[in-house]
Amino acid sequence: MPMDAHPGPLRVLVFGAALRAESTNARLASLVARLVADTGATVDHAVMRDFDMPLYDGDVEAAEGLPHGAFALRDRLERCDAFVISSPEYNGSVPGALKNALDWVSRVQPQPFKTKHALLVSASPSLVGGNRGLWALRVPLEHLGTRVYPDMFSLARAHQGFTADGQLTDSGLQQRLTETVTAFLSLVEADVRYVCLERRWYEFLGDRTEAPVTQRAED
Repeated sequence: MPMDAHPGPLRVLVFGAALRAESTNARLASLVARLVADTGATVDHAVMRDFDMPLYDGDVEAAEGLPHGAFALRDRLERCDAFVISSPEYNGSVPGALKNALDWVSRVQPQPFKTKHALLVSASPSLVGGNRGLWALRVPLEHLGTRVYPDMFSLARAHQGFTADGQLTDSGLQQRLTETVTAFLSLVEADVRYVCLERRWYEFLGDRTEAPVTQRAED
């Protein structure tokens, strides 16, 4: 077992990246949180408003340091083994509030996104379910060293996609989401509990971490 492994259940941060409380991505995040909990993992269910931050401004950072919201997100990332983001798609890309949060937290050292596993899901009334936004979201996360799970889940026609009790109206999609979450957590479990690959790894040019080895799992 890796030296930094913990004996308890997996710890997973799940949050919806839309600010609107009744957004379909908030509903999808709640569903994913239940699916994660059903596996026995410990869920930290957050909302975007938990991480309130001003627009990133280098002058503000130099004068005042990082905002409270950035440290709040940093702290919750550090307490988890993996995280799930349910993100809307804004104009074919990442919502501004989410990208802004990534930009602020990227200024924290050591980099809290580095080596974390992430699953990306989305919900949208469009026919592609917000999938284009998830592809855009992969770019900054992978740049920061996050292990983004290859399989993503996008719920199209999301305004018609949920039952009254929060399940998906399409039983096939419900099964696929459940299987995706389970497979993702199996990978996280393998990395946290069993896999110990010693390998030098430098994630991005701004990273000055001098740790000689990184314990990680790769496909």
